Amino acid sequence: MHLGRVIGDLTSVVKYKEITGEKFLIVEPLDYSLQIKGTPTVALDTVHAGVGDIIFYVVGREATFALDFFNVPIDATIVGIVDDVNPELLIDLVEPK
Repeated sequence: MHLGRVIGDLTSVVKYKEITGEKFLIVEPLDYSLQIKGTPTVALDTVHAGVGDIIFYVVGREATFALDFFNVPIDATIVGIVDDVNPELLIDLVEPK
């Protein structure tokens, strides 16, 4: 899973039939100290996130696991909204001293 911040929404009139009616958001990837790391990406929203929310998302094949349908062209899916973050703890878990 990856951390990110929602920075916008995306409107698409024409979509693959299985994702018609689904909401997409623009996500800015974050590192464990909540600093921007990388370029924004588009992710399908399964948790009703909004602009400014810190979220976690999955990419690749795992992005379809949160959906009720399979074999869809999805590269990233938002699977949770972060309520609170302790960056020091996260950094220690990933980069032990």
